[in-house]
Amino acid sequence: MPPTDYQGSFGRSFLSLRRDHVHTTTTTTTDVLARTSSQDLELQAFQKCVADLFIDLSSSSSTDDLLSISWIRKLLDVFLICKEDFRILVLSDRLNADIPASSNRLVLDFFDRCVKALDVCNAIRDGIDQIRQWTILIDIVLVALRPSSSHFALGEGHLRRANKALADLAISMLDDKDSVGGVFSHRNRSFGRHGNNNNIHRSSSPATRHFRSLSWSVSRTWSAAKQIQAIGNNLVPPKTSEIAATNGLALPIYTMNSVLLVVMWVLVAAVPCQDRGVQHHFSFPRNLPWAAPVMSICDRIMEESKKKDRRNSNGLLMEFEKIERCARALSELTELNKVEDDKMDEVRENVQELDEICRAIREGLDPLEKQVREVFRQIVRSRTESLDRLLLHSPSSSSSSSSAGTAHHPPPHHQK
Repeated sequence: MPPTDYQGSFGRSFLSLRRDHVHTTTTTTTDVLARTSSQDLELQAFQKCVADLFIDLSSSSSTDDLLSISWIRKLLDVFLICKEDFRILVLSDRLNADIPASSNRLVLDFFDRCVKALDVCNAIRDGIDQIRQWTILIDIVLVALRPSSSHFALGEGHLRRANKALADLAISMLDDKDSVGGVFSHRNRSFGRHGNNNNIHRSSSPATRHFRSLSWSVSRTWSAAKQIQAIGNNLVPPKTSEIAATNGLALPIYTMNSVLLVVMWVLVAAVPCQDRGVQHHFSFPRNLPWAAPVMSICDRIMEESKKKDRRNSNGLLMEFEKIERCARALSELTELNKVEDDKMDEVRENVQELDEICRAIREGLDPLEKQVREVFRQIVRSRTESLDRLLLHSPSSSSSSSSAGTAHHPPPHHQK
């Protein structure tokens, strides 16, 4: 697969630029003081890189761009840049030369969390497929409610077909945690008016009453919420003594663990996936430069999830909210299989807006899917390289490293 252009989105990474500066200004590698200075520069550059990237994301989150497909893609760009800079630090001879073998557990712990993130990537890939199924239902609505001419009246057949697709779409977009065997239970929420749940469920097809796709790559007992919790378990800032014992490497490891947790949490919150959950407590040291923008993003997403019309949504992507608003309006306008003449303009406006949203989703899903695959592959690549490097520097840790490196995860499925 050709490499993605994520590095081009922000230009060269901060750490690579700092590293080039270090190589040109440091004339002797045998001088201990010069080596220490180089280490400090690289460690500081990494923290600044993370902070600046998330500040950019946080500033855009003050607009309607938050949680849009384009914003999620920027988030994945940020993760890939941070991960690449982190890989440079882990593989750095200057940083690894004097690290005791016992400190390798920090790196191994990070890659254990990465293994859990691979499952999240697979689940998100499944969720993208689910969104594609929604666009098929939207197309049915658009075809049924878009007359061939402005003078062509909507017949009862058109309205029945549109209502059927809207009902199926309403059920598919519900986040139903109480379902058994994948079948949706009745909920007090639909695109139609209150009290129409039973009609919607009876009119929906059996296929749309099953949220799970037959091609889902995670087991039926897998939980996105529990996976996020597992990634964040025992994630605590390193002590000063621990930072000193690892030549400062403990701090970027903690930073990268935090970035991994937040990015995976946002993906699970935004995209439909199995047993997704948004509730998670985040707490980062205020003295770290990236803590404030990261917490700002997390707080805004939590606020969005608590909105009344978003609580049962199957994902917090901004496009979903627009789909639900348009579909609900169309369902109310056409629920009696008749549209009054004075309501036709309102129907046309909602159909046009729904069409624009659907086209935007289609244009964004393929690039988003490629980025999720790239995140998966880059995690696997850096994990393999770093574990091999640890084995080279610390033969005594070979047994633990070997066991940590045996976990196998196939890349995200459906690679057509």
